[in-house]
Amino acid sequence: MVAGSLYLPKEDKQKPRGEDAHFMCIEEQTIGVADGVGGWAKTGVDAGEYSRELMTNSTIAVLNQPEGAVDPKQVLNEAYSNTKARGSSTACIIALNGHSLRAVNMGDSGFMVVRGGRVIYQSPIQQWSFNCPYQLGSSKKDHPDLAMVCKLITYVLFLSCLSFWSSSSKIEIPYFLFEGFNVLGFLGTELELEVEAGDVVVAGTDGLLDNMHPSEIEEIIRPCLAEDTDSDPQQLAESIANLALYNSFDKYADTPYARAARKAGHSHRRGGKVDDITVIVALLNQMLPQQDC
Repeated sequence: MVAGSLYLPKEDKQKPRGEDAHFMCIEEQTIGVADGVGGWAKTGVDAGEYSRELMTNSTIAVLNQPEGAVDPKQVLNEAYSNTKARGSSTACIIALNGHSLRAVNMGDSGFMVVRGGRVIYQSPIQQWSFNCPYQLGSSKKDHPDLAMVCKLITYVLFLSCLSFWSSSSKIEIPYFLFEGFNVLGFLGTELELEVEAGDVVVAGTDGLLDNMHPSEIEEIIRPCLAEDTDSDPQQLAESIANLALYNSFDKYADTPYARAARKAGHSHRRGGKVDDITVIVALLNQMLPQQDC
């Protein structure tokens, strides 16, 4: 795995560093993204502090894992236990083990896998209701047991039906009031995706996923895969992030965010969503022997 990334925080004089965070631990073939939940600002809390601490602790947890056998769920649990900042965050951690891609996802950050210029898998969104994602944090309900654990097997797109269940609620649930209710404790499903050399993993926060359709990401990646020279993951990450930024300011674009808003009852919503944008692009150029956990 070789990877590149770009973070574009939205303009905010109060929080110039934004609320996203990410890490790339290439020696352990593991990457992760997190997005501090902006609603905490109403209580005077910068959730970016939480997401940054969570990703720092995730890096430490990855380095504590057995060599070549990173368990994303264990990493997230350890990082969560060691994060003491106030706030909450979505999180997605992805690890390559031999020919298998393993991931744990919490909320509306996520990833997709591109093969031969086509998206063959996209992780489902977890949210209580529109624009109210599941999250890890300092309240009792924000626990990793709510996370969707993925050991992904080729073409298991049926998992996306779970996102319909989570988005069908008509009630807005304030993230800082909701207590307990471990609804996904029994829905957590382990799946496994057999990846191949040449596959591309694109991970990002909702600033990416709300503003770009998979087809737009395919259009950026496909020409690079067709070239004889090695693709540059840093250049790909920059191209994807900059298009997401452009779309976020387009008042008329039919973005994924606009479509989700209309589905949730906001019938006239169009355009992008101005937000922090984090993109990691990982190229799976060489498959290493799989290690037992």
